[in-house]
Amino acid sequence: MDPRRTALITGPTAGIGAAFARALAASGHDVVLVARDGGRLTALADSLATAHGVGTEVIVADLSQPDGLAAVAARLADRDRPIDVLVNNAGFGVKSSFGRSDVEDEQRMLTVLVTAVMRLTHAAIPPMLERGSGSVINVSSVAGWITGGTYSAAKAWVTVFSESLSAEFAGSGVRVTAACPGFVHTEFHERADMDMSSVPTWMWLEADAVARQALGDSERGRALSVTGLQYKAFSALLRHAPRVIVRRVGAARSTSGRFARR
Repeated sequence: MDPRRTALITGPTAGIGAAFARALAASGHDVVLVARDGGRLTALADSLATAHGVGTEVIVADLSQPDGLAAVAARLADRDRPIDVLVNNAGFGVKSSFGRSDVEDEQRMLTVLVTAVMRLTHAAIPPMLERGSGSVINVSSVAGWITGGTYSAAKAWVTVFSESLSAEFAGSGVRVTAACPGFVHTEFHERADMDMSSVPTWMWLEADAVARQALGDSERGRALSVTGLQYKAFSALLRHAPRVIVRRVGAARSTSGRFARR
């Protein structure tokens, strides 16, 4: 009998992260859950263990802080307790425009969305390469294809980083995928006090659909995962459009809402 596989998910207490945790547990993965809220982590761990009979582990950590990031990286690098799937999903949003925001908030967002993704992936990859198997899914955003301040720039980094690693490790048994959703029904926007009322109904996705698509695309070895026909079309257009048009889309975005800042 094959040993049970283990997945580590950051930011799993709600939204896309919770959807990944449910899907991976349902497929028989033990789960390591990482977030700041110990109470919500424990409740999720208990519910997954009860529903699916999987092993659970909770790591209370703030990925914007060096000690929290180091603790999670150490768990990923532990060869005696291998991680087969890493989902870098932890999110961070800044409501204000760049000219009005607090620079420390901007820095924390970059730490969570960029530095943490890089360091946790760097910790996970060597043991995966040694075993000749493993998957990393980095939750990016279609916002990475437009001009939308620090957030879009961070997600652009995540997407290109993931594509680069996917090519680098081709044939090794290690797969790296960037999941690029658009607007997703989660509690994130409410918690960040973002008014999303102007976003049309047809632009919203469900978190479970995003997780299913990303896990399936990862299994198929795809570097990019985009959920929904509307976003597949939108992403293809933006990736090939002249930059002047992309900048106009980014400017229009600033008056109509933010792309899935989760």
